[in-house]
Amino acid sequence: MITILSGGTGTPKLIQGIKKIYDQNEINVIVNTLENDYFSGVYVAADIDTVMYTFSNMINDETWYGIKNDTFITNEELKKLNSPELLRIGDKDRALKIQKTQLLKTHNLSETVDIQRKKLGIKSKIIPMSNEKSQIKIVTDIGELEFHQFLIGEKSGPKVEDIVFNNVKPADGVISSIKESDITIIGPSNPITSILPIISMKNVEKTLQKAYVVAVSPIIGNNPVSGPAGMFMNALGYEVSSYGVASIYKNFLNKFIIDEEDAEFKEKIEKIVDNVEITNTKMTNIKIKEKLAKIILNKYKNKII
Repeated sequence: MITILSGGTGTPKLIQGIKKIYDQNEINVIVNTLENDYFSGVYVAADIDTVMYTFSNMINDETWYGIKNDTFITNEELKKLNSPELLRIGDKDRALKIQKTQLLKTHNLSETVDIQRKKLGIKSKIIPMSNEKSQIKIVTDIGELEFHQFLIGEKSGPKVEDIVFNNVKPADGVISSIKESDITIIGPSNPITSILPIISMKNVEKTLQKAYVVAVSPIIGNNPVSGPAGMFMNALGYEVSSYGVASIYKNFLNKFIIDEEDAEFKEKIEKIVDNVEITNTKMTNIKIKEKLAKIILNKYKNKII
């Protein structure tokens, strides 16, 4: 069995490769819930939904948000009524979010996600990091902003001075999943707002220290592959580089995978992580995603796949 720690963009790309070569019944994915909130009256768990859509082959892999070939009739009608949405939610995507909102009246988030992933025919387990309400604030030079207000409303424009999030209790299955897995994979998601909230929960880092952990860097050179990871790392005092990412994970990391463009930094990273591997991490097509998945899974005692 393998466990994957995921956010909403980089890691689902990797999941596309992993699910092609590994038994989906033996995959658990622990997903960030820090950015979950209500929008237009529905509960939005964007990272969880992206993982579900990836496993069910429904993901819009141009935007890595929502469902491919979705329509936006409701969204457009809301605009006409002078009630524009902060998040642009597609009609099919909205249906899943409406059901999630309804289920949450009688079920916790873990139970709700389990009902939905089974309905979508997903064999892998998808585990929200927590069933408690998560909160994140982006402290900027124009004031304290909600995450989506910063990302979408302000288009990541303000200077980030700090990232503040609350500590929540891990959901049932988080600790046991890591303990029972042959390997735990930290995908190339934003290390600050996607992965750090997971590993900051009680007993998660302690459990990772006893596991075999492989991470893929989401930074190439001094730039994140996507999203605002660089400005978030800067705000918390981390170098914006693969070395900076390795510094966040160094207490439990067994192997770190970096891109070919970062080969010159291998020796520096090896001072804090014993095993550093170089390959193409730019997941521009399914063949590259499968190759990266094989590198991650083949190298652990030669018996994962």
